[in-house]
Amino acid sequence: MCGLSGEIRFDGTAADVGAVDRMTEAMRERGPDGSGLWSAGPVALGHRRLKIIDLSEKAAQPMVDEELGLAVVFNGCLYNYRELRSELRRAGYRFRSTSDTEVLVKAFHRWGDRCVEHFKGMFAFAAYEQRTGRLTLGRDRLGIKPLYLAEDGRRLRFASTLPALLAGGGVDTGIDRVALHHYMTFHSLVPGERTILSGVRRLPAATVRTLEPDGTSTERRYWDPAHTRTALPGHAGLDDDEWRQAVLDALRTAVRRRMVADVPVGVLLSGGLDSSLILALLAEEGQEGLSTFSIGFEPAGGERGDEFAYSDLMARTYGTDHHRIRIPDTHLLSGLEDAVRAMSEPMVSHDCVAFHLLSREVARDVRVVQSGQGADEVFAGYRWFPPLADVPRERAAEVYLAEFADRPHHELAGIVSPEHLLDHDASGDFVRDHLARPGADTALDAVLRLETTAMLVDDPVKRVDNMTMAHGLEARTPFLDHDLVELAAACPSRLKLADGGKGVLKDAARKLLPAEVIDRPKGYFPVPAIRHLDGPFLDLVRDALTSSAARSRGLFRPSYVAALLADPDRDRATTGVNTLWQLGLLELWLQTQGV
Repeated sequence: MCGLSGEIRFDGTAADVGAVDRMTEAMRERGPDGSGLWSAGPVALGHRRLKIIDLSEKAAQPMVDEELGLAVVFNGCLYNYRELRSELRRAGYRFRSTSDTEVLVKAFHRWGDRCVEHFKGMFAFAAYEQRTGRLTLGRDRLGIKPLYLAEDGRRLRFASTLPALLAGGGVDTGIDRVALHHYMTFHSLVPGERTILSGVRRLPAATVRTLEPDGTSTERRYWDPAHTRTALPGHAGLDDDEWRQAVLDALRTAVRRRMVADVPVGVLLSGGLDSSLILALLAEEGQEGLSTFSIGFEPAGGERGDEFAYSDLMARTYGTDHHRIRIPDTHLLSGLEDAVRAMSEPMVSHDCVAFHLLSREVARDVRVVQSGQGADEVFAGYRWFPPLADVPRERAAEVYLAEFADRPHHELAGIVSPEHLLDHDASGDFVRDHLARPGADTALDAVLRLETTAMLVDDPVKRVDNMTMAHGLEARTPFLDHDLVELAAACPSRLKLADGGKGVLKDAARKLLPAEVIDRPKGYFPVPAIRHLDGPFLDLVRDALTSSAARSRGLFRPSYVAALLADPDRDRATTGVNTLWQLGLLELWLQTQGV
């Protein structure tokens, strides 16, 4: 788990090694254990390393294999690297390290860009073929590992974080109006290739892109779960109990895969169903003395700031070395500012701040943790899924937008300034176009496909990566195992929607967890001080939105900002996020990044 960067030139000049060095240095927190640079003519690669598998220098990056003519930088973990190494050895390949990076190098040589179809894990990589001058970029199926791009026709730069690209210089930092529309419609989530900055794009999840020396390129999406009942041969005839067992078995495999490491693995334990189930399955695998970590905050606005009662119950049940971390408001403000600095893109969820502060404490004890993100998107756990149960397929977009979107397109005219306002509903079009694609049996299936292949990638997945890696902590998410996601996609909708959502998962968990954990109200990482802006937190947002930088940028109508500042709890997004925080966070992020 690391940070990668690089540049390829198409204009006949040498790569700017100094820019790649700056980009690499900007990701020091992602890889505190080492750094490396490599260049050859039009290409330069950079890497920051976090040592998780093969702690020796033999696994250092960029990894150059002169015999094969390949130079590679890689961020992530291939959980099946041992099996792949055995297969590649049988094919005649020799290894000098025990790292998964070297497995990726040999796999790319053997299978080309089809190597991704052999990988079980999370990854982003760049592979340069010295003989042909071709560069291949790849990203894992669920987009767990990020890869940002900036290109202008003469060159392409890439990095694991957006701020790293800014550190390289030469990026168009104008505001992308379509991305702003998404940000204000989907509670800060910007799906697809776009980012809030016009000059930065993302390589989409489940995609490989091949760039030729002349700058021409091709892109291939290599995974797209069908979300139909017949997608998995042999599963169509399962009864309800067999489905529950299949889900539990697939999750058990996913947890076991994520145990591979040469350092201890802990658990982020919220006390909810998802993280508790991961803990139970790790214990079932014989893991003893597990370290578990929970976080809590001071109450505000009549809202509790912790869920320790449930995490304590799980820690006692499985005898873990439990760390209960309570953050006082006096530490929260500085932690909030640090979290904003760590964001590759602006993310309003208060989970960001919680994850950032939790990760800071966890990283003192372990370097790898398993975490429960993704279960709600994969198994229909959110409140906007049940209304889709009996909706005709053609009305999926209408119902989903009514439940999920923060506000309809026409309301943005009263919030966003005219120069940044679109004259069409870009966010609604994105949803309608995605849901109109062939496949997916029902309205719910179509929405779950959208959630798992687009929305999830740019909310909980990005949030966890950014906040954990800011402290050199690797987070692994079993619910985003692609085999498990494919199984969930084929599972009958009624089983997922049962019991208020995630029914099949809850029923499967009853063999392992206390009923109090399974049947509790849905929780989250609560940060009341941000949900109910007041005191120094309100001052921080006010200063950002009324600053000269904000006035000069002019993203939002001054009258609307003034109304929110006068009544901070007036408006909320559908997820409960304070709208004033939504506006303020965007300005805070832009100013923090020097945009």
